[in-house]
Amino acid sequence: MKKIIIAIDGHSSCGKSTFAKEIAKKMCYTFIDTGAMYRAVTLWAIENNLIDNAQEIVANLDKVVINFKFNEQLERSEIYLNGKNVDSEIRLMHVSDNVSAVSAIAEVREKLVALQQQMGQDKGIVMDGRDIGTTVFPSAELKIFMTASVEVRAQRRFDELTQKGESVQMEHIKTNIQQRDFADENREQSPLRKADDAIVLDNSAMTVEEQMQWVDRLIIDKTE
Repeated sequence: MKKIIIAIDGHSSCGKSTFAKEIAKKMCYTFIDTGAMYRAVTLWAIENNLIDNAQEIVANLDKVVINFKFNEQLERSEIYLNGKNVDSEIRLMHVSDNVSAVSAIAEVREKLVALQQQMGQDKGIVMDGRDIGTTVFPSAELKIFMTASVEVRAQRRFDELTQKGESVQMEHIKTNIQQRDFADENREQSPLRKADDAIVLDNSAMTVEEQMQWVDRLIIDKTE
């Protein structure tokens, strides 16, 4: 069975990371959450009071060191920002509210795309984000574009945050998702769009198990 690159793009909060993690676990592939990388840069900008100053973010990008470390106890990789585990912190709403603006900065995308391409040079990876099949790995053997209704995505995000003990409002989450969709789809640098050869997966009414059954045949076709 040959190793391939699986690129999973799509809208925010539609379950890309959960889906990608399950695929990576089943295939013994490396999972890379590129959205987490942009969130890490956003968190760094917030912590350094640079969130409203794109010029200063760019000028200080060399101070941002991002890597992933595998947590054997949790059986998954976690993201580290300048040596600190920020896997939970990057999911909070103050990061979500600012990540689209930071992601739209051309120099930020250039830095992270180069890092992502380096991570996938030996294949055997599952990478999810907004521009994996169009910009990062346009030659990926399997490209999937995921989506779900705004209402379903908002409910999933609400459940995730409340389970972590964060106090959030459903309307705030829904508005944030809609704003991020618009920003992701309309930015100049690597906007969110379906690659011409990507296969659409609308998982509004699907469980993770059903999604895995759906993707199994696609993986077999590409790896045999």
